[in-house]
Amino acid sequence: MSHSSSAPSGAGSTDHLIPPHGGVLIDLLASQERSAELRAASRDWPSWDLTPRQVCDLELLANGSFSPLTGFLNRADTESVGERLRLANGTVWPLPVNLDVSEELAGKLTPGGWLALRDPEGVMLAALEVEEIWQPDREKLAAQAFGTVDRLHPGAAHLLDRSQPIFVGGRVEALQLPTHYDYKQLRLSPAEVRAAFARRGWRRVVAFQTRNPMHRAHEELCRMAKERLHADGIVIHMLLGKLKEGDIPASVRDACIRVMVEKYFEPDSVLITGYGFDMLYAGPREAVLHAIFRQNMGATHLIVGRDHAGVGSYYGPFDAQAIFDTKVPKGALEIQIFGADNTAWSKKLGRVVMKREAPGHTDEDYIDLSGTKVREMLGKGIAPPPEFSRPEVAKVLMDYYRSIGG
Repeated sequence: MSHSSSAPSGAGSTDHLIPPHGGVLIDLLASQERSAELRAASRDWPSWDLTPRQVCDLELLANGSFSPLTGFLNRADTESVGERLRLANGTVWPLPVNLDVSEELAGKLTPGGWLALRDPEGVMLAALEVEEIWQPDREKLAAQAFGTVDRLHPGAAHLLDRSQPIFVGGRVEALQLPTHYDYKQLRLSPAEVRAAFARRGWRRVVAFQTRNPMHRAHEELCRMAKERLHADGIVIHMLLGKLKEGDIPASVRDACIRVMVEKYFEPDSVLITGYGFDMLYAGPREAVLHAIFRQNMGATHLIVGRDHAGVGSYYGPFDAQAIFDTKVPKGALEIQIFGADNTAWSKKLGRVVMKREAPGHTDEDYIDLSGTKVREMLGKGIAPPPEFSRPEVAKVLMDYYRSIGG
């Protein structure tokens, strides 16, 4: 993707951008002096080696993605979020962000004490000032967060069967961000994304979240949203965390997106970035969290399509759009939603359309391929049709499937 060669006057300041959720972009990184102090004190503290998912959560807390959170939730906040999509103080928040630990560690902790949080290699990443230690009702929490306790739901299964039994809540001070060896150029913090928008002079920005390679329908959705909202630019925000089995790796998705942007979007109209969040598949509630992430990075609008953040048939196809009208009070979020209908290629019109905007069509007038169907085709060495995938994107996907012997 090409980059802007000249910055508009006033570029560089982020003052003109949409405010973060809660009004202030949180930064939990301690000063060098404070970090040294915490490191020295930690010799006498209990220690916890974070799981990969917990490392993700810690990074998103530290860099402000989870603004206005300043640590892992306590019991009152956790229960309030589960019951009413709000923190105990009334701030809208859709999903608990908890630190789950073993009973053995919990026995060494006391409220007011400290806990050293380390990465899987033992490097100390943060200090947690322990506020509360408790055993949650995980069945109740799963039912609230995911709408189900079915172990076939990946998010519910993780909470019920793979998380540790005790939760620890408390304020976090980060000594350093986790070290990443992959996708370094994609991992921009909310402050870095805001700075990139400011350099480009963007004020109205449409965000598109993806855990898949972008096909024609995704491309057209971004274009439609930008044009209809008179936006200055599009930010494509890729998930770099753990997905579900069979999903295409981030390096391949990144290659697909870059070739599509370079060939088919106006120069300097798209910023591609990513973040290390694990998909929770929490459907409507996760859509609200996705909106908060994008508001924190400065986007004014988020595209929410059919079955956003869903899995299987646990949620209705447009529940993730409806929640913003039914459960999120007006004005609680600054970011706005661009609700998208089912998209498909219209044989009559020769382009991608939203079905609700294509009167006089029957099912036979659409070419409507699911991601599953396309993966099956790719696995058999068959290129997706041009109505579904740009040829350059199809080539990247075909090469990947050939490389894994698909």
